[in-house]
Amino acid sequence: MPMTNGGRRRIARSTRAVRGTRTRRRQAASLAVSGALVASVTTGCWAEPSAMPAVRDFLIAWQVGNYEAAAGKTVGIDRRQVEDALGRVRQQLDAASLRLSLGTQVKGSDVDQIVKKGDEADARFTVKIDLGENGQPWEYPGLMHLKRVGGKWKVVWSPSIIHTKLKPGQRLAVVTQVPKRAAITDTQGRSVVRAVDAYMVGVYPGQLADPQKTLDLLAKQTKIDGGRRLDAERLLGRVQSAPPQEFLPLLTLEVPAHTKLIQRLNRVPGIQFQGVKAPIAPAYAPELIGGLGPATADRLQQVGAPYQPGDTIGVSGIQLLQQRRLAGTPTVRVVAQDETGRNTEELRSWPGQDPQVVRTTLDPGYQRRADFALDGLPYPASMVAVRPSTGEVLAVSNHETKGKNLAFEGHYPPGLTFGIVSAEALFSQGGMNQTSRTTCPGRVTVGNQTFSNKARSASTFANHFAMSCKTTFAQLSSKLDAQTLVKEAGQLGLGQNWGLLVPAFTGSVPTPADDGEKAAAMIGEGKVEVSPLAMALVAAAAQNGTWKPPYVLSDVPKPVQPPPPQNLRPESIANLKKLLGRNAKVGNAREARVSGDVVGVAALATYQQDGVTKTVSWFVGSYSDRAFAIAVEGRVNTPQLAARFLTGSATGRG
Repeated sequence: MPMTNGGRRRIARSTRAVRGTRTRRRQAASLAVSGALVASVTTGCWAEPSAMPAVRDFLIAWQVGNYEAAAGKTVGIDRRQVEDALGRVRQQLDAASLRLSLGTQVKGSDVDQIVKKGDEADARFTVKIDLGENGQPWEYPGLMHLKRVGGKWKVVWSPSIIHTKLKPGQRLAVVTQVPKRAAITDTQGRSVVRAVDAYMVGVYPGQLADPQKTLDLLAKQTKIDGGRRLDAERLLGRVQSAPPQEFLPLLTLEVPAHTKLIQRLNRVPGIQFQGVKAPIAPAYAPELIGGLGPATADRLQQVGAPYQPGDTIGVSGIQLLQQRRLAGTPTVRVVAQDETGRNTEELRSWPGQDPQVVRTTLDPGYQRRADFALDGLPYPASMVAVRPSTGEVLAVSNHETKGKNLAFEGHYPPGLTFGIVSAEALFSQGGMNQTSRTTCPGRVTVGNQTFSNKARSASTFANHFAMSCKTTFAQLSSKLDAQTLVKEAGQLGLGQNWGLLVPAFTGSVPTPADDGEKAAAMIGEGKVEVSPLAMALVAAAAQNGTWKPPYVLSDVPKPVQPPPPQNLRPESIANLKKLLGRNAKVGNAREARVSGDVVGVAALATYQQDGVTKTVSWFVGSYSDRAFAIAVEGRVNTPQLAARFLTGSATGRG
């Protein structure tokens, strides 16, 4: 959700500039950098005594964090005030590093580094601050005034030494303006994200009695999604760099999902809550759309710059995969302001990038039907609907899958729904058609594997397909060599790289090692695995005559070019349509035939998972310019589920 005036967004750093460095480390660092500063000033000619050593020593001490030594080179106010002012620069900018060097350039021409006039002098220098954006550091010219006191040159302290526009009573601050997150939309242009009750959890930086303690407690109490925590160190940097008088959001928590966490955080001193309506919950297809949540340390490793701990970012699904497009990048300003925040002067700004809408191909009407079809099942189930003529994904439904998008990523044996693939191969390469005469014995052995089913009388291939005759396919495996079967499966997209912008399992059809494995592959067993999306695309190709790569995001550039459409042989498709049509009319898919153009196949397949035998029930089919696949991890009547989807009615009749 949008947040304003936060700390500057950064990538996770392996180390952070240490505030209050120990003297021994300061001395070592001083030796390391003094050479560079000396090298930058020894090109000029100096009258003695020179102000250069005083300038050099002040800049070195400031750069390495030896603020006490730097303050010792100044006059004008109490040295402790100087030490405090210099020490806060890194905190106020949450800087990764600060580099100082003598000299500046004005309009491209070198100017004198030190100009001396009697017992007074002006020294020009350059400040270069890394704000951790993976971009160019903030670089600006600095100016300090010196005078000779007791024969020694001293820096006349002024806040303008930190920045020429900084005045007494002012501090630096980083103001971030985050644009409103763009929508993810469906085919009707409506957002698929809904607003829910939530709390913005944050602080007023200037009101924290002990920022370190507050943020340590916040990080300790915050366990999001399996133990992910906020990074207390980076939160501290963010709080210290933010305007002290403005509310700084650090978390957005949905209620009632995070009620217990909210109650724990309510006991952390300094934490404030603001109730909001936040558009952070997916309206449907949550496993695909994904959710929004706090930017914990490990999530920041995924999304990178310019996001920061506590930002509300995409944490799963499309929300995560398209985080930068949806969120854009913030406009960041470094300002000088007094403690009230009312008098603010901009010192530098970095414009952000506007968010962009992500358009999906999801059709809300078909999505409602898919959700309705699976509703109430006692088993995990998933379903995908696609448009055969284009490859658009129209609906993605997951039921009781524990947040997993099994509709896209499930690994299941397809059983005899793979008969669509095997039949296409037999039609195009095996010299068969749907009227070819076949047998369906009760038991047959091919190679070292035995297959069985209810024995049927000799008939046509279409009839035996409708009767779910495994032994028919096992015998017909002799008509195809192993490489041909795998190649034909690839023509239907199985095992190919689809170039899809979201994770998906495209299927796996390994080359069978022997005749037994080949016969098992023909009936979708053995080592063959598919996802519901993969099988929906197989059904789409059977309906359309061309396999087309799927897509669910309609206007997002693809880093990987999808494969070209694969045209199947017209005679193979004609036979497939008749085969699947007969199966829907008199075979195992007949309960799904709510209209004359419905075709498909139902199947049961068993598999082993963690030593347990499981069953997956399938329906794969199409009607008009729609194709779909249903997979249920249990024994159910999938043709009835298909009818519910097709009609939107529990009775299967619209």
